[in-house]
Amino acid sequence: MLNMSDMIRGYTDTIILAQLLTHDSYGYELNKNIHQATDGLLELKEATLYTTFRRLENGGYIKSYWGDEATGARRRYYSITETGRKLYEENCLDWQTVKKVIDHLLLGESKDER
Repeated sequence: MLNMSDMIRGYTDTIILAQLLTHDSYGYELNKNIHQATDGLLELKEATLYTTFRRLENGGYIKSYWGDEATGARRRYYSITETGRKLYEENCLDWQTVKKVIDHLLLGESKDER
């Protein structure tokens, strides 16, 4: 069985940053969106999600704030910073390079086909 979490482990930061590009979000919502967008193939473990949030926040790539929920539990929201946007763009460029290398190694694509 495909273990998607193991395959994308190095891209967790980028996946979370991508989710925050369009709007601020809180952990559960963000994870639910990832799960839905991948047709259930990827769901981040809670420990992974919050460890990543801490790492990104400590690096200045995201910032957090408490929501103002009128009802229900108070939620901690995350938003991407300009530094986070730059990291996202750099990581996407790196991904394209990695993808080309993997395609070449696994599929035998020549440099001309890329």
